[in-house]
Amino acid sequence: MGQKILIIEDEKELAQILGAYLEVEGFMPIVKHDGVEGVTAFFEEQPSLILLDIMLPKKDGISVCKEIREKSDVPIIMISAKSGEMDKVIALGIGADDYVTKPFSPLELVARVKANLRRYEQMTNKNKLSKDEVVFGELVLKKSSYSAAAKGQLLTLTTKEFEILYYLSTNPNQVFTKEQIYNGVWGYNKLGDDNSVTVYIKRLREKLSSYELDYIKTVWGAGYKLAAE
Repeated sequence: MGQKILIIEDEKELAQILGAYLEVEGFMPIVKHDGVEGVTAFFEEQPSLILLDIMLPKKDGISVCKEIREKSDVPIIMISAKSGEMDKVIALGIGADDYVTKPFSPLELVARVKANLRRYEQMTNKNKLSKDEVVFGELVLKKSSYSAAAKGQLLTLTTKEFEILYYLSTNPNQVFTKEQIYNGVWGYNKLGDDNSVTVYIKRLREKLSSYELDYIKTVWGAGYKLAAE
């Protein structure tokens, strides 16, 4: 069997279906039905990726994601029965890499699993990293360590926040649509939700504004660019 995928989902039928689809694709699914068991399984099994429902018994998915993020940057795809934007903002804000809303196609989720694994493998393979340090104005980004500094102070970013900022900073003054940013950072397009880009851009702006930096510009009707103030 291939890479381990931890499924933390209390809907047993759905978890079984997802596990079957992943197994056909060569993955090794590990299924848990509550948050406490899910966290334990993560530390015991060390999976390559986690599919994590937000609404879980014993410990909810948001708490599980926070706990795992303190120890690991393994890809996490959040699953929600709600379509509300707030759930997405919270999930992405605590470090989830992707977000899907029920109902969804198991084939779509498998595609997202593969895409997130590819991105993570590229991120951790330092031999493939190029242009390690990027300096833009008062920002310094180091790709090998996924660290960022603003005006000489550590800038705390999630993995995806860093990747978007790095993507824009390596192409200064170039305008990118939400779709282009999504494709460039997540690595897939048709199955994606480029509205996630809006959420991340908002969070990045809030964090940069703490240092009085207004680098991310909106070009109305076109997209976003990184430009000096």
